[in-house]
Amino acid sequence: MISFECDYTQGAHPQIMQKLLETNLEQTPGYGMDPYCEQARQKIRAACGFPDADVFFLLGGTQANATVISAMLQGWQGVLAAATGHIAVHEAGAVEFTGHKVLTLPGHGGLMDAGELEDWLKAFYADGAHEHMVFPGMVYLSFPSEYGTLYTQAQLTAIREVCLRYRLPLFIDGARLGYGLMSPGNDISLHELASLCDVFYIGGTKVGALMGEAVVFPQGNAPAHFFTTIKQHGALLAKGRLLGIQFDTLFTDGLYFEISRHAVEMAMRLRAAFLEKGYSLFIDSPTNQQFFVLDQAQMDRISAAGFRFEIWEPLPGNPGHFAVRFATSWATTKKQVDALAAVL
Repeated sequence: MISFECDYTQGAHPQIMQKLLETNLEQTPGYGMDPYCEQARQKIRAACGFPDADVFFLLGGTQANATVISAMLQGWQGVLAAATGHIAVHEAGAVEFTGHKVLTLPGHGGLMDAGELEDWLKAFYADGAHEHMVFPGMVYLSFPSEYGTLYTQAQLTAIREVCLRYRLPLFIDGARLGYGLMSPGNDISLHELASLCDVFYIGGTKVGALMGEAVVFPQGNAPAHFFTTIKQHGALLAKGRLLGIQFDTLFTDGLYFEISRHAVEMAMRLRAAFLEKGYSLFIDSPTNQQFFVLDQAQMDRISAAGFRFEIWEPLPGNPGHFAVRFATSWATTKKQVDALAAVL
């Protein structure tokens, strides 16, 4: 069985596993106060180009989203997100569980539109009853989106300008950040992305680590007592060095970017194979998530040949057909992609 179901079906990059083994018997302070976490923070600051950034290591993406959002909102506020955004769909109401509503806007290929964001905000404050409503307190988006699509620098800048006019912090979910940054369709650097938001996180779980995300406040602007808030949300690892070692390794000699580029190259190889065989794209994604339109017979044939994938959604206007996702990762090989191509 070869899985293209998601990008975290395997363990961790061999260099991470080797480093974890080498340091296994070392005794270090807990909760991220160890030398490896500090080394990782310094390397992340250097990669982002923000030497004063606050960097925290959390266990996973859902914990990162819920912790950051709840720490930055007041009790009467909610978070604005595209209707297809991860926090609105695939996190089991984790943000709402903290007491904050997810306020949704239309998603266009998974992306929020700056004009629609501003129109929503204008309509909210023009409503004479808005004191009875959940106030917008921040804006959330992901890079890449749930559909593997990317914001251009111009689109992200436009959203940032709206946020500044309404004094709303901008939070970028970077669970697959590496795959977005290394896409041939991307036009923004890590430094530029960090410059356009108040907080973002660098995904490790989906990009080579066993687990973990690095939350970055570029301007050293972390909310008061954010460390304590992390612990309240069950996102603080006692053996924090396990996260520090992983991010220290990922940000040594450009490994994070190297393995991300590889995943995207494998996705483009997979995409080309599907298109050469006459399959249709469900959406045009330039990253490691590729979406195609398949019917039941095609899915059955691919499954019977030993390949796993994710059925994303049925297509109401095309009965019997489905949007299907194939995701590559840092560990995907040309041999695996070519084996899939052979059965299409």
